[in-house]
Amino acid sequence: MSVTGPRLQPTLFERSRPGRGGGKIPHPPKDALDRLPTEARRATPPALPEMNEPDVVRHYVNLSQLNFAVDTGFYPLGSCTMKFNPKLNEWAARLPGFAELHPLAPDEIAQGTLQLLWELEQALAEISGMRAVTLQPAAGAQGELTGILMIRAYHRERGDLGRDEVLVPDSSHGTNPATASMAGYRTITIPSAPDGGVDVDKFRAALGPRTAAVMITNPSTLGLFESRIGELLAAVHEAGALAYMDGANLNAILGRFKPGEAGFDVMHFNVHKTFSTPHGGGGPGAGPVGVGERLLPYLPTPRVLAQDDGTFRLERPDERPTSIGRMRSFVGNTGVLVRAYAYIRAHGGSGLREVSDDAVLAANYLKSRLADTFDLPYDRPCKHEFVASAATLKARTGVRTLDLAKRLIDFGFHPPTIYFPLIVDEGMLIEPTETESAETLDAFADALIAIAAEAESTPELVKTAPHTAPVKRLDEATAARQPNLRWRPMAGAATPCPD
Repeated sequence: MSVTGPRLQPTLFERSRPGRGGGKIPHPPKDALDRLPTEARRATPPALPEMNEPDVVRHYVNLSQLNFAVDTGFYPLGSCTMKFNPKLNEWAARLPGFAELHPLAPDEIAQGTLQLLWELEQALAEISGMRAVTLQPAAGAQGELTGILMIRAYHRERGDLGRDEVLVPDSSHGTNPATASMAGYRTITIPSAPDGGVDVDKFRAALGPRTAAVMITNPSTLGLFESRIGELLAAVHEAGALAYMDGANLNAILGRFKPGEAGFDVMHFNVHKTFSTPHGGGGPGAGPVGVGERLLPYLPTPRVLAQDDGTFRLERPDERPTSIGRMRSFVGNTGVLVRAYAYIRAHGGSGLREVSDDAVLAANYLKSRLADTFDLPYDRPCKHEFVASAATLKARTGVRTLDLAKRLIDFGFHPPTIYFPLIVDEGMLIEPTETESAETLDAFADALIAIAAEAESTPELVKTAPHTAPVKRLDEATAARQPNLRWRPMAGAATPCPD
């Protein structure tokens, strides 16, 4: 219960009462309908609910409190970097000069935005060790596609048309093989070695004249840095292929590792994850892409160019014929890019390095707290996230990782990523991020340890969780395959008796 009633309440339509509300809106002129064309008029008035303002506000505030949010709790989602974002950056993105600028405004009156975008490109190039950056892609997945399309253009211009394969480790993000397929390539999966890194022997065996590219997430989705990255990249280039780095886990290596200097030819940034934007549920996002010297000619157009007189402009159509073209409307998701710029400028180089240091420290601390309760498949320090497994617990008690995740909701925590990567049985991928306090990490660890103890003593309690959430356990397979989100008024025998 809340002060406004039960947590799950009737809809506005069900709470509607004739004659309530509407008093705040000025009455229309008597001849208002006569001014509308006959064909544009409704046959009957719209069936809108009638409520007073306090009830409407309380209804929507109550709905908002049913959602879990980073402002109210901890999001330990592995490979997502769902960290708390400074509210100052929201203010920056809402400044009228950025938020109200028309996307087709001439360069002359868009100088502030163009300068910010140009400076952000330079900052991302410096952070990544890449030669240049495009800000166009709308998300990380489109950033992947941008990178692979540039790789395809590179091979085609060289007449190297026999390269039709892309190597992808089995610990990669699922979008990697999907991206390669969209670009017309065949995906070759490379298995992991026992230590969680890429199996170098199998990797070398798969490399050859048909290899167009290798897509590597580093650190990987196992939360491990690829210690043999130099050897792998040397082999890639020796085979005439190019190396793509998935930058979704960049939060772990800021100021510590520059992919471009290591030998990667192209990478994408999830700036909404690493550099501040509340995201999830489909957006908003931005996936800039950085390239080395080989792929510089193929960057999407238009790029922001700095003029000798200190002004900025967008590339003109056909100014760079080798470009793969436009990947997105205008210059990208500017609101997200403004937030990223504000985040980078606020932290500076030393601050960004501290972000990664603290993220890695938090993950290893949490991993050590859970070491005696869950299986840890890889016995070496992790980066910003780690994989724990409930396989042994399941064998003893029948309690699955899914059950643990549901029970965490009763303890007030959002569950971590589960069953990913697929190569870990009953896995939980946990990323605490640098923004969480030691007290929060301890509370989360205590909750998981307590739930594991419940699994041993009263497994049915865990298997039937959650018990205190507004909605109990759902048939998730059916909900995903047959979503039914439309509300319809009850009719006939289903209609409740009037009050």
